[in-house]
Amino acid sequence: MKTGSASQAETITIAVAGNPNTGKSTLINSLAGSRLQVGNWAGVTVEKREARMVHDGQPLRLVDLPGTYSLSPYTQEEVIARDYLVQERPEVIIDVVDATNLERNLYLTVQLLELGRPVVIALNFFDEVQKKGLHLDIPALEKALGVTVVPTVATRGEGLPELLAAAVAAGRNGGARRPRQLAYHDDLEQAVQSLEASLLAQHPALAQRYPLRWLAYKIVEGDQAALRTANLGPEVETWQQTVPALRHLRRGHDDDLEGLVAEARYGAAAGVAREVVRHPRWSAVELTEKIDRIVLNRVLGIPIFLCIMWLMFKLTFDLGNPFVDWVDKVFSGPLTRWTAAGLTALAAPAWLVSLATEGVIGGVGMVLTFIPLIFAMMFFITLLEGSGYMARAAFVMDRAMHLLGLHGKSFIPLLLGFGCNVPAIYATRTLENPQDKVLTTLLIPFMSCGARLPVYVLFAGLFFADQAGTVIWGLYVLGLVLAMLLGIALKRVLFRGEAPLFIMELPPYRLPRLRHLLLHTWEKGKHFLLKAGTYILAIAVLMWFLLNLPWGVEQKQDSLLGKIGQGVAPLFQPLGFGSWEAGASLISGLLAKEVVISTMGQIYAVEEKEKEAPTFLEDVTEIGTSFGAALLQAGSNLVSTFGVASLAPEEDEKTGSWRERLREQFTPLGALAFMVFTLFYMPCLVTAVAYKHEFGTWKWFGLAVVLGLGSGYLTALLIYQGGRLLGLGG
Repeated sequence: MKTGSASQAETITIAVAGNPNTGKSTLINSLAGSRLQVGNWAGVTVEKREARMVHDGQPLRLVDLPGTYSLSPYTQEEVIARDYLVQERPEVIIDVVDATNLERNLYLTVQLLELGRPVVIALNFFDEVQKKGLHLDIPALEKALGVTVVPTVATRGEGLPELLAAAVAAGRNGGARRPRQLAYHDDLEQAVQSLEASLLAQHPALAQRYPLRWLAYKIVEGDQAALRTANLGPEVETWQQTVPALRHLRRGHDDDLEGLVAEARYGAAAGVAREVVRHPRWSAVELTEKIDRIVLNRVLGIPIFLCIMWLMFKLTFDLGNPFVDWVDKVFSGPLTRWTAAGLTALAAPAWLVSLATEGVIGGVGMVLTFIPLIFAMMFFITLLEGSGYMARAAFVMDRAMHLLGLHGKSFIPLLLGFGCNVPAIYATRTLENPQDKVLTTLLIPFMSCGARLPVYVLFAGLFFADQAGTVIWGLYVLGLVLAMLLGIALKRVLFRGEAPLFIMELPPYRLPRLRHLLLHTWEKGKHFLLKAGTYILAIAVLMWFLLNLPWGVEQKQDSLLGKIGQGVAPLFQPLGFGSWEAGASLISGLLAKEVVISTMGQIYAVEEKEKEAPTFLEDVTEIGTSFGAALLQAGSNLVSTFGVASLAPEEDEKTGSWRERLREQFTPLGALAFMVFTLFYMPCLVTAVAYKHEFGTWKWFGLAVVLGLGSGYLTALLIYQGGRLLGLGG
């Protein structure tokens, strides 16, 4: 891709628009690379991505708009996309189109043409068009729409230099090649032209702010949001009575002009697609259809989804666990020794050495130990998203969601909740019905986020080593099941109403490229690293002080945190973990679930026995050797179809460690109850802020707390006491 030094030319702003699942994110990532900056749109938390770059001496600003099917908006993403295009008026619009679904994508394209801005079409997935035996007449498409069309394969970077050059040319020429203004049919066209003339005569200043033809369509549709923005009120009602063409249109179509305009746009899109697409004479069932016959089967769909989730967890732990052990050895051994030796050499006081080794390394380091598992899980989730299966999961769960009075679209935020509850809550903005949005957000905390994973891994590894993957998978399924049951109850009591119709695009199956898998995995996982280096670090330091105040306290149970733990411990006695250590750890977990493990690492920390410390060279050698062993173990686990890697650290090296003390404090049944309670008991502090930001009130967060605490306590109680009654231990 050509780049050069910036000249005195003014920056050209290029807005990148398109439907979801058209490869828009991949395309802009390939164009912008490391220059891509991520933030939020003004006033909202929907992600905003843009980049500044130079192409052929021309400064460019690329703005990635949220994916949208239409510019007649209902969701917040659609509002953002339309408002930016209409009010900011970028010099060029790149419309990313899925070439394998041209007709559906052209519905947005014809609306972009109504804006009168220069448009360049990126005809993406063009390699798949050729594989299907389709023929797209690109010159005919350019002629029909009056725009430049560039075939692209964003995953391989094909066509992107030509696409950028076409966009720059359109911007430099001031839109010399204006898109065609498609005329849908005579009656509608006459009404639009009459309204354009009225707008120009009565509000000439609007022509400087809005494309008048687009505004005329908004008047015909009755788009109140657009009309309020343009300060058009009483005039619209007057025109409906005085403009003959509009009055005729209303009478002839029973006032359903919004439906009329939508039908006209669909007709134009279908007509263009018929003209430029040639299908092969032969007919065959495609691979996507063959796979969907199985994974979307009414009987097999949900079992297949559960099996895929189980396989994801098994691979996550088989591949990630050896590296968990390696990271743990590095933090608990060489890094702790080097830090203590360095601070001692600098004559640091004993309390500072303790803070660094026990508070920071023992606290934050314990959380960072689980980074390999977090990134492994994010990799497999990204793989399922990129392959097209996640959309099928929502479709499969649609029938189950109807029991809650919701639809499959609500399942997408729930799936996102497996990564983090906060973006999952914000993802509910795609739901049109406010009741659906509130109910979905109340169920999201029952999805086991990545912050809870370290708790599961630790306890499952210590108490259920041979079945660790299955136990953790069971916790995720338990969260889903309890969310469904609770949702049914809430729907009957608080959120009565019919389930809306669910219409969702199912993209074809695709094998994501490794580069993009790694990039998106990093984008998901880096938030965990940032959280550990800031938020969790601060909490770990706070916990260290609470464990050491009053200053000089000898027994940790006599510290401030110890007294808090003792105060709540009796509440957890019936659940099988009524120690002050467990109570204190759960209290710290109110701030962030990862801190449960961080606090336990500090509480159960034991003094290492006096022995000759390894030399620096011996430590480095051991780090390298153990990493090689972890790599070999991960490969062995992957090859072994039925082998399950133990999540427990090596026993011969962990004798006397704080994990041994943890094993003495819990029984297997109590450990299972503890994991279940951790899954449900309360959304973290950051999730609380998301509730407040999204709804402007603490009411729904308060209800989420009550539901979580009640569900968690009762479920853990049933597991522990029921297990004891069945003779499973106490």
